[in-house]
Amino acid sequence: MAYVSRRVFLQRTALVGAGLKIGLLSPELTRAATAKKMSIARYKSSPAERDGVAEEAQRLTRKVISDLGGMSRFVSKGNVVWVKPNIAWDRKPEQAGNTNPDVVATIVKMCYEAGAKQVVVGDNPCNAGERTYPNSGIRPAAEKAGARVTYLDQRKFKKMSLKGKALKEWEMYTEMIEADTFINVPIAKHHSLAGATLGMKNLMGVCGGARSRFHQDLTNVLPDLATFIKPKLVVLDAIRVLPVNGPQGGNLDDVKRKDTMVAGVDQVAIDAFGATLLDMEPKKIGHIVEAQARGLGTMDYKSLSPVECLV
Repeated sequence: MAYVSRRVFLQRTALVGAGLKIGLLSPELTRAATAKKMSIARYKSSPAERDGVAEEAQRLTRKVISDLGGMSRFVSKGNVVWVKPNIAWDRKPEQAGNTNPDVVATIVKMCYEAGAKQVVVGDNPCNAGERTYPNSGIRPAAEKAGARVTYLDQRKFKKMSLKGKALKEWEMYTEMIEADTFINVPIAKHHSLAGATLGMKNLMGVCGGARSRFHQDLTNVLPDLATFIKPKLVVLDAIRVLPVNGPQGGNLDDVKRKDTMVAGVDQVAIDAFGATLLDMEPKKIGHIVEAQARGLGTMDYKSLSPVECLV
């Protein structure tokens, strides 16, 4: 028998032990340990404003999610999924006040393809939902894709314990909180108080009550919400953005095409990257800095080695 030193024996034993631990992990946990946290997809060139734009939006959305491992990473067979776009304002899609409707519809389709039992789309808008849902284009696009598009029922808001710095408790929409999978689908926009409306800001649409009170301390309110809600997936629409005069917009001269989609599981990284698309520095946006300080993610999105591609 060949002689093996104690040092080599211990090294081999450690390697075998590590292998056993990996082998004991479920396929889901193994994939989660190695899966990418962020992906970025861009157009090779900006498409003309014509009928093909919808197809381009669909392609970008599918690509950015597939580069994370596909929708089946986030949605399991039989899941009830809540897709939460920004449907806050009575604006047309080209005004970039709300999430691109073709992005929302594509996500709905991908959820069903992954085996979702039901996909629900809804928001607590600032303008009346009876105007924002159809005029944004989101309602018809999402319904055509098979979603149940719903106006929020005020009776379904329930006071919940958030245990945050600014929000100890607040009225939250129970169906969104209780959904098997919650997908946050914001659009990148300027905001006069928060600096930027991105992923964490979009979570305000889960809340009821006097949300105007949030504006007194958005630096802490938004990380409080991000800590409590924790979306399984964030998909940031930056096909058209509003770098100025947000969050409502209205003037087409304020809209800029960035032809970019971002998706991932790190809320802070996605918001930080989104800020750069608005020509802002993440370190100057209070809620992004605070969220990183709380350990919710990293502003250094490059450290995540995001998958980047041109389509």
